[in-house]
Amino acid sequence: MPELPEVETVRRGLSPVLDGRVIARAQVNRPDLRWPFPEGMADRLTGARVIRLGRRSKYLLADLSTGETLIWHLGMSGRVLISGQILGEYVHAHPAPEKHDHVVLDIEGGARITFNDPRRFGAMDLIATDRLETHRLLAGLGPEPLGNAFDEPYLVARLRGRMTPIKAALLDQHVVAGLGNIYVCEALHRAGISPKRQAGRIAAPRAASLVPVIRDVLAEAIEAGGSSLRDYRQTDGELGYFQHAFRAYGRAGAPCPTSGCCGTIGRIVQSGRSTFYCPQCQR
Repeated sequence: MPELPEVETVRRGLSPVLDGRVIARAQVNRPDLRWPFPEGMADRLTGARVIRLGRRSKYLLADLSTGETLIWHLGMSGRVLISGQILGEYVHAHPAPEKHDHVVLDIEGGARITFNDPRRFGAMDLIATDRLETHRLLAGLGPEPLGNAFDEPYLVARLRGRMTPIKAALLDQHVVAGLGNIYVCEALHRAGISPKRQAGRIAAPRAASLVPVIRDVLAEAIEAGGSSLRDYRQTDGELGYFQHAFRAYGRAGAPCPTSGCCGTIGRIVQSGRSTFYCPQCQR
């Protein structure tokens, strides 16, 4: 599932094409993805101007001139492709339609945005912009990990008294929005904290140290273009490359890269998900 850096990479790729532009034509090729599309979605998008393309957690948010916001989740295999638009020094001609091109947006000026989702775990919905925070996908989300509200005192307070493992606590979207399995594994490894340790038993200074580490891990991933594992692609079709910089995730059996550590990266399963960590230096 794409995590925050992947979604932010897509947002940054789409923003120059969408911000301030009119959706000249919206084409919806099936009635649903993970959930049914909102009624009349194609008509409600056609002719609307995108005021701003934002992101909340792992969701793209397109504020429209019609007073609605398009909420867009990429799902497990969703790809967002731009064609007919100059990207750097190249022009990507509109490709031939593919079987899983479920939503196609033709933008004024000639660009086309195609959402291709073979496994159909993606989602799109429309809601009045002034009610956006009440949407079931967004209501109750914690602060953005790159925002000012996510700071050391906040995290220390949210972890205090929690009996769940620290990894589960950081994956709780009510605690912090947008973190997923990959980057939690990476952050905990860099911080030297075992993913099995009870969140409430971590001393306040160590808990606080997670905030800058989380920020650094996410910022590096965004700068690298997101982690393109399996189906993820950037909007210009290129693979990201941050996966080559993973210190722990997916590296079971490899030497721990922490300076001075002679341990080996191990793999365990927590809540049905793979966890990669070093049993020697993560305490």
